[in-house]
Amino acid sequence: METKNVKFVVFVPLSHADAVRQALGEAGAGKIGNYDFCSFSSRGTGRFRGNEKTNPSIGKAGKCEAVEEEKIEAIVPREILKEVIEKVKSVHPYEEVAFDIYPLENL
Repeated sequence: METKNVKFVVFVPLSHADAVRQALGEAGAGKIGNYDFCSFSSRGTGRFRGNEKTNPSIGKAGKCEAVEEEKIEAIVPREILKEVIEKVKSVHPYEEVAFDIYPLENL
């Protein structure tokens, strides 16, 4: 049985966290009952190194980087997931946007 909603989790530098949260809400993510724009955030450190084909928005290609990021989580109806991802990518500063999608149980 396919789940109706998923948990969408995206990692974003602090400088763009508000813009990503806004984009999520505008795209229809984060609706719980009579509330909208619902999300949960936690902070951590994202680490990466781009190869010679990259043009990172933070740091330099070939160099290991560490960036303070927010992990933003929101519930998304499966039928609008692609649109939510497109909207987030349109405001996210990274070339490669790191995100996770988890199925939610229907109880």
